[in-house]
Amino acid sequence: MITLTDAAVDRIKDMMKEEEEQNLMLRVGVKGGGCSGLSYGMGFDTDVQEDDTQVEIKGLQVLIDKESASIIKGLVIDYKQNMMGGGFTIDNPNAIATCGCGTSFRTATNAGTPEDC
Repeated sequence: MITLTDAAVDRIKDMMKEEEEQNLMLRVGVKGGGCSGLSYGMGFDTDVQEDDTQVEIKGLQVLIDKESASIIKGLVIDYKQNMMGGGFTIDNPNAIATCGCGTSFRTATNAGTPEDC
């Protein structure tokens, strides 16, 4: 469904260790908004919802809600470190347009809810 690079997994596991909560899972999804209509969301969760798909990727439990699943199918999440710091990068083969700031996108079948920049 989605791919996490080794660098992304390492960074996510480090972030999980910093949290005081036990049994954390990575939640990856999409919500409406941004210049192009859709925005990515990543965070930690302890609850599996009824419509979630739960997969294990390189030892991480990952949750994806039903609405986001088709939009992020084939998604690749990486973590890059440079002199300015580090951050996650997302490559979505379903995105046909992105905004200039790179945080918003749309697909051929889902335009989302575009907002003013």
